[in-house]
Amino acid sequence: MQTATIFNQETVVLDGEHFADCEFRNCRLIYRGGEVPHFDGCQFEQCDWKFEDAAARTLALLKRVWTAGGKSAVQLMIKEITREAR
Repeated sequence: MQTATIFNQETVVLDGEHFADCEFRNCRLIYRGGEVPHFDGCQFEQCDWKFEDAAARTLALLKRVWTAGGKSAVQLMIKEITREAR
């Protein structure tokens, strides 16, 4: 677990990691679709989020569903994501 760490202009692979009270400044954050990372009390400032491998394929699927006429299905997923985040 990474605690109270400041990441500045770094590339950080997120899969399976646990971050508590960390700050990410101008970082490249990579998620590849592995175990979902945990963020407790973290701050993000001007970070570049990259989705690779399985995560990128999931986003590609959602884009394809959206453009194939499934816009409402994708919007429902987004609504569910934001509801759980509260």
